[in-house]
Amino acid sequence: MFIQTESTPNPATLKFLPGQTVLATGTADFPTAESAATSPLARRIYAVDGVTGVFLGTDFVTVTKGESIEWDHIKPSVLGAIMEHFQSGEAALAETGGGQGGGHAEHTGEDGEIVTQIKELLDTRVRPAVAQDGGDITFYGFEKGVVYLHMQGACAGCPSSTITLKMGIENLLRHYIPEVTEVRPVAV
Repeated sequence: MFIQTESTPNPATLKFLPGQTVLATGTADFPTAESAATSPLARRIYAVDGVTGVFLGTDFVTVTKGESIEWDHIKPSVLGAIMEHFQSGEAALAETGGGQGGGHAEHTGEDGEIVTQIKELLDTRVRPAVAQDGGDITFYGFEKGVVYLHMQGACAGCPSSTITLKMGIENLLRHYIPEVTEVRPVAV
């Protein structure tokens, strides 16, 4: 098994491409070791000293390290944990799912049509681009012209995430949906 790695805009995060399906659908974010209880893959990766975050996509795994650790020191162990997992034949997520993301908060009412447009733009234009960088974005709400989004994976804590939200996503949404006036991040 050959696992490729790619850098991300977040220097604390690397994207690992195992060359096979990680999750059949959606994403799963494990921002702490405790949250990884439902994922045999994330648990194995968290067993590596210095790992501070694990995010699973359809064909990739992003791993975030602590500030005091160098990638040269933990990358071989992370690669070993990923390889061990895929050789075990276990699923990336236990049957209960847990940690599953990639969805959107439900929103009905007078802004329902606007929210539908926002979600469609996020799914077709934004999420594929964010996934290229090893992350995901989740819609959390729309109120009085403000769109609330949560960034996950490599995008969470990335130095350029504010620029991505403000200059990229906000401009895109404002261009196509005049009712949108601002985009704000949500910490979950």
